Amino acid sequence: MEVSLLKPTESTERIEVLDYLRGFALLGIILVNILPLLAVKVPEQGTADAYYQRFLYLFVEGRFYTLFSFLFGVGFFLFISRANAKGKKGYVLFLRRVAALFILGWFHVKFHPGEALTVYSITGLLLLPFYKVKKENNLAIGLILLIVLSIMASKLFMVVPLMLLGISAGQYRLFEGVAGNVKKVLICTALLLIVSITGLVYQYQHAPSYPFGIYNGVDETTYQFLSIGIMIGPIVSALYVGVLILLLQIQTVQKLLSPLKSYGRMALTNYIFQTVFIYLAGYLFNMFDTLTYLQSLIVCLTTYIIQLIFSVVWLRFFQFGPLEWLWRVVTYLELPPMRKRVKSVN
Repeated sequence: MEVSLLKPTESTERIEVLDYLRGFALLGIILVNILPLLAVKVPEQGTADAYYQRFLYLFVEGRFYTLFSFLFGVGFFLFISRANAKGKKGYVLFLRRVAALFILGWFHVKFHPGEALTVYSITGLLLLPFYKVKKENNLAIGLILLIVLSIMASKLFMVVPLMLLGISAGQYRLFEGVAGNVKKVLICTALLLIVSITGLVYQYQHAPSYPFGIYNGVDETTYQFLSIGIMIGPIVSALYVGVLILLLQIQTVQKLLSPLKSYGRMALTNYIFQTVFIYLAGYLFNMFDTLTYLQSLIVCLTTYIIQLIFSVVWLRFFQFGPLEWLWRVVTYLELPPMRKRVKSVN
C-alpha cells in the first residue's frame, strides 16, 4: 500500500487536508439544503424515496454543517496567525473579512433562509477575543458548551462551540503533519466508529415508521428522532474526518479524490453557487413542489459534476476562486493577481 507524503507544513503554507475536508463538507451540505429550497415532496411510505429520506437524517443531516462550522474556526485561527506572521494587522484584516462575509451572507439569506455565512460572521466576531485565550481553555470551554448544547439539540447555537473547537484545533496544530500521526488518527477513528455506531443505532430505534416533512411541522416522535441526530452529529462528523484523513494517506486514493481539494479551495464560490444551481434547475425544469427525494439526489449529483470540473479547470489558470478573490480584495483592500504566473523555461 502506497502512503502519501502529507508532510508537516510551515505556518504560512496551505494545509491541503483542510481543503479536502471543506470540499467533503460541501458535498453533504447540498443534499440537505436542496430539500427546503425546492420544497421537495414528502415521500410515500415504503418507497425508495422514504428509505433515502431516512438515510439523509441518519448520515447527512447535522453531520456536514457541523464539520463546516468546525473548519471555519480552524480557518479563523490560521488566518489571523498567518497575517500576524507576515507583519500585518491580523485583527483588522479579520474584521474586514467577517464584515464582507456578513454582507455576502445577507444577500444570500434572501434566497436561502438556512444559509450559514451570516451566522459564521457574527459568531466569528463574538469569538475574536478567544484567539489569545490558552488552547487548553478553549478546548475545555468548547467541549463543555458542545456537550450541553448537543444534549439540548440546539443546532444553531452549536456553531459557537464548534468554531471555538476549530480555533483550539488550530492552536494545537491538529492538521499539520498528519502523516506523522496516522497511528493516533487510526485509534481515535476506531473509537469514534464504535461510539457513532452506538449513537446511530439508538437514533434508528427512535425513527418514525412513516416519512415526514420537517418544513411543515413535526410530531413528537419525529422531533425526538431529529433531536437525537443533532445530539450525535459532532461525533459522526469527527468519524467522517478521521476516515477521510486515513484514506488520504493512500496515494492512489488521494489522487482519485484530488478534485475534492480544488472543490474545497473554492468553498465560498461553490457554496453560493450551489444555491444558484438549485434555483436554476427549479425554474428551468419546474421542480418546485414536484421534486421527489431521489430526484433531488440527481440534481445534487449533477451539481457535483459541474462544480468539481469547474473548480479543477479554474484553478489550473487562476490562483483563487471568483468569490474568494473578491473576498480577498475587500479584506486586504488591494487587487491581488488572479491569473497564475507561467514559469518561463530557459
